[in-house]
Amino acid sequence: MEKFPLKGSREAAAEGNNYITAYQTVMKKSNGHTNGAGGDGNLDGSFRDHPLAQHTKLTTSLSAAGTDDEDMIDITPRSSPGDVIGGGGGGSSSGYHRETATESDTERDFGHSGGSGGGNHHNQRTMHQHVPTHSAFGDPMDGALSFYGSSDVQDDIPGIGQYEDFHTIDWQRDIARDRMRHRYIVKKRQDSLWDLIKGSIDAGSGWLCVLLVGIAAGCVAGMVDIGASWMSDLKHGICPPAFWFNREQCCYPAKQSVFEEGNCSTWKTWPEIFGLDRNGTGPYIVAYIWYVLWALLFASLSASLVRMFAPYACGSGIPEIKTILSGFIIRGYLGKWTLLIKSVGLMLSVSAGLTLGKEGPMVHIASCIGNIFSHVFPKYGRNEAKKREILSAAAAAGVSVAFGAPIGGVLFSLEEVSYYFPLKTLWRSFFCALIAAFVLRSLTPFGNEHSVLFFVEYNKPWIFFELIPFVFLGIMGGVIGTFFIKANLWWCRYRKFSKLGQYPVMEVLFVTLVTAIICYPNPFTRMNMNELIFLLVSKCSPGDVTNPLCDYKRMNITSGNTFIEVTEPGPGVYSSIWLLMLTFILKLALTIFTFGMKVPAGLFIPSLLLGAIMGRIVGIGVEQFAYSYPNIWFFTGECADSNLITPGLYAVVGAAAVLGGVTRMTVSLVVIMFELTGGVRYIVPLMAAAMASKWVGDALGRQGIYDAHIALNGYPFLDSKEEFAHTTLAADVMQPKRNETLNVITQDSMTVDDVENLLKETEHNGYPVVVSRENQYLVGFVLRRDLNLAIGNAKRLIEGISSSSIVLFTSSQPIQNLGPQPLKLKKILDMAPITVTDQTPMETVVDMFRKLGLRQTLVTHNGRLLGVITKKDVLRHVKQMDNEDPNTVLFN
Repeated sequence: MEKFPLKGSREAAAEGNNYITAYQTVMKKSNGHTNGAGGDGNLDGSFRDHPLAQHTKLTTSLSAAGTDDEDMIDITPRSSPGDVIGGGGGGSSSGYHRETATESDTERDFGHSGGSGGGNHHNQRTMHQHVPTHSAFGDPMDGALSFYGSSDVQDDIPGIGQYEDFHTIDWQRDIARDRMRHRYIVKKRQDSLWDLIKGSIDAGSGWLCVLLVGIAAGCVAGMVDIGASWMSDLKHGICPPAFWFNREQCCYPAKQSVFEEGNCSTWKTWPEIFGLDRNGTGPYIVAYIWYVLWALLFASLSASLVRMFAPYACGSGIPEIKTILSGFIIRGYLGKWTLLIKSVGLMLSVSAGLTLGKEGPMVHIASCIGNIFSHVFPKYGRNEAKKREILSAAAAAGVSVAFGAPIGGVLFSLEEVSYYFPLKTLWRSFFCALIAAFVLRSLTPFGNEHSVLFFVEYNKPWIFFELIPFVFLGIMGGVIGTFFIKANLWWCRYRKFSKLGQYPVMEVLFVTLVTAIICYPNPFTRMNMNELIFLLVSKCSPGDVTNPLCDYKRMNITSGNTFIEVTEPGPGVYSSIWLLMLTFILKLALTIFTFGMKVPAGLFIPSLLLGAIMGRIVGIGVEQFAYSYPNIWFFTGECADSNLITPGLYAVVGAAAVLGGVTRMTVSLVVIMFELTGGVRYIVPLMAAAMASKWVGDALGRQGIYDAHIALNGYPFLDSKEEFAHTTLAADVMQPKRNETLNVITQDSMTVDDVENLLKETEHNGYPVVVSRENQYLVGFVLRRDLNLAIGNAKRLIEGISSSSIVLFTSSQPIQNLGPQPLKLKKILDMAPITVTDQTPMETVVDMFRKLGLRQTLVTHNGRLLGVITKKDVLRHVKQMDNEDPNTVLFN
């Protein structure tokens, strides 16, 4: 992941000021050192009041509370002299006043804090040389100081600093704000023992937060697993001695298998509850009806809960988690109601027998837990960029509890979902996944001594010849995955733009009814998908007579001086192959229509099941090939003691291949699979299949299922894995185009009425501030929401503000001011927005948006403002260059 550097250092250098100078000034001010208000640093008044004063070679760092501002109205409330920075709270600790502009519709996070220890520190004035044309940022030291924080803690307009729904965060501002907060806390540690204790608590708050997230994620996952297992078995029967037991717990002494119900007298099927026999036509019909009724009940409850209480609880959640971790805000998506309904609805939808899994939604559930616990620690709750470090760790914990794969969870978070992943987040993700796996192991929801979902007990070595069928499975996995993605996207697009999308509950009930009716007659489709996968990846033991996949005729033959056990498939194996083929077709079709419905639904388990079926069939074929032709040269010496071909291994490799074809994962997929099964010695076959699957999938279609759904929903996700290879320029993308009017605000010549009319007549979410309409040299950038809040706050709290009051974005007083006193809004102005020239290649601009986390950049020519490029403009341009519909990008 790219670490986002501090925004503004390049601009400060262009002005002749570097970061060190600005920071030394800030620290000097925060330590209480001030200079007198002498006139040594003052410019001539007439020259200073000239509109181009900020673009001459000699400028003055005028402060927000200088003597020139005595006659101006400052709309922000003042705090008492004793107010200081509040330590220990992230996001409310820095107090710098450079509001960095991101995209044109940026909304601010929670209000800043920070400030100085009292008194007025704004009279220090310094002379600086700067180049006027290529870095039009106004007063350089003002910009630097307001960026790094030296103002009073309460000098913020109420409401400014919060992000609104469906907006992207300002990575640069949030990261810089946390760094300033950290510097302040480190400096304060030397003052007292209490400050030292608060600093130590702040340093350990991240570890404590991920510890709580890991514990909570493990507990919730255990409850979901236990509840889903009990309700899934409830469709078949009940345990009268203890109704809260599932079939495995009820029949634990008998050790019955999924194909053998007669040996368990304590477990009662529904025909037996009504006084009928267990077998026969009548009991079969009764069991069939109860199976369908329970499925409809569970599905209707799940869909109704989602629709009434938490619409965001539907689906997998991973596409939205990826978008949120890239900096997008979706209010309520990680809230407490979403967590509750997602957990309950997931148990219900899995128990309904729908072709979906609970492993993908576990990532969403864990992310909800991470979001909730992050608000306990203001360091993370009030800083959206820092909060995403906790969410990345929570996503790793979600995969850890879903599969019992903590290392795979960390790699999944790094490879698949996270956008900003510093090294400390890697350590915390590892710790969070470890704690979550430990808690889940303590609850033992899998019902065995292992903490993994499908533990395999074979450890036979594989031979070099088997790489051929392994790669074949990878190729088929890529083909199947691409077919599934295209078919599911077609159906989701149809659902979205047709009347079908207006009746989500009816759609769920209809799909559930069809699924239950066609799945019950086939024993492989009737059973729980987790049980079927375990059956497919297991090896056949000589005493296993209940599993039709293990119907082999075993015999010993003599070869030289050794005895070799060989197996010949019986009729049960052949009938199982036909049933598995039918199961594969049904599950593939049902998954296409199920994924995307308005119920919690994951994709991992259906993908693993499809691959396991394909792999088991291929494995049986290779096994029989080796049995029929044991003397071929590549088998010579390899099968000296027993059958070397293990069909269960092919099921594991096939499962990895299809899941890789659907999601396009590689490294994390291999680690998850060998943690999932415990088959560490089969890493090379898994790697071969995963790479073949990704190559084939990428050749047939660029996007994985999650990226495809991000594009379908129009989320502003700029994938860092893709390259922009076109030769367009910034002037080709900026808005407005050349010779069109650009709506701007002048720094000292527009009235309140002019600004309000501009806000009414346009819908832009931000406006560049220029020197004047004739000389459009860039001064800064101001947000629409900030303007509305600032003007409304001034009208409400300050007497004398009228529609004819001049709005000022400078520290200087106009030459003549005979009307109402001016309204000073410099504190909401971004003095150092990122700029590019009109001849900058779009390849560079796209790289800036990806690696710096930008939301908007301003386009200039010889220092004059030409236009704006937002993240939405970049995304639409990328789609247009790729011959796709640019109007599918819905959010900015």
